[in-house]
Amino acid sequence: MAAGEAFRFAATLACGALAASAAAAADFRVTADQPTVLYDGPSAKAKPLFLYGRDVPVELIVNVEGWSKIRDAGGTIGWIDRKALSDKRMVVVRAPVAEVRAAGDDASPVVFRAERDVLLEIAEPAASASGTSAPGWVKVRHRDGGSGFVRISQIFGF
Repeated sequence: MAAGEAFRFAATLACGALAASAAAAADFRVTADQPTVLYDGPSAKAKPLFLYGRDVPVELIVNVEGWSKIRDAGGTIGWIDRKALSDKRMVVVRAPVAEVRAAGDDASPVVFRAERDVLLEIAEPAASASGTSAPGWVKVRHRDGGSGFVRISQIFGF
């Protein structure tokens, strides 16, 4: 391998590792208050974009002087007063329908189905998708009491 090719290969590996660690390091919170205002800047004097209800999962991008820059499940980026966020762990279904199964595998029986935008509470704490008891799956609980495992690829907030 020529020196230039080796450098490009090493740079590609480094970028991939950086992207993987950034993805694994995603930090999620939920809205604690109802309503929670999303602003276009880190100030209550900034333009309000819209309102969130309680327990809506958001990805934390950065904290700046009492404000959190966030991304929601739809990809919208804005600012929320940091006091309006909670450490509670919730996810929202992003697939048209997510099958919640008795165990973390496709052969396991379906416990219930959750449609797009349904909120589910994380029932099994884990630091990452590979840190769950069934890698690629996370244990969730519906507010009506049903619980089971959902594919991480079908949700936002984990």
